Amino acid sequence: MSDRNMEEKVEQASNSKNISLPMSRVRLIMKSSPDVSCINQDALFLTTKATELFVQHLALSSYKNGSGKGSNTLSYSDLARAAEESETFQFLTDILPKKILARDYLKSLEEMDKDDDNL
Repeated sequence: MSDRNMEEKVEQASNSKNISLPMSRVRLIMKSSPDVSCINQDALFLTTKATELFVQHLALSSYKNGSGKGSNTLSYSDLARAAEESETFQFLTDILPKKILARDYLKSLEEMDKDDDNL
C-alpha cells in the first residue's frame, strides 16, 4: 500500500462522523479527573473524535518516518522515534521512551554511581 493510499484512508476516516474508540472508556478516563463532575454528551463525542484523530496523526507520522514502510508495519520503535524527533510529539517522550538493553542501562547506572562517588 502506498503512502497516498494510506493518507486517503486516514482522510476518509477523519471526515467520517463515526468514531471507533469506545465513548464509555473515554468517559471513564474523563471522570477519573477530580476536576470533572459532569460530562456533556457533545463534549464527550468531541473529545473522543479528537483523541481518535490524534492517534491517527501519530500513527501516520510514525509510519511515514518508520522502518516498516516496506512491510506495512508500525513498531514501537517507530512511535518512540516520532516522539523523540518531532517537536509536535515531544510531550510523549516520557510515555514512549526508546527501548534500551538492560546491560546498557546497568552500565549507565554504574557510571552515574562513579560520578556521584567522585563528587
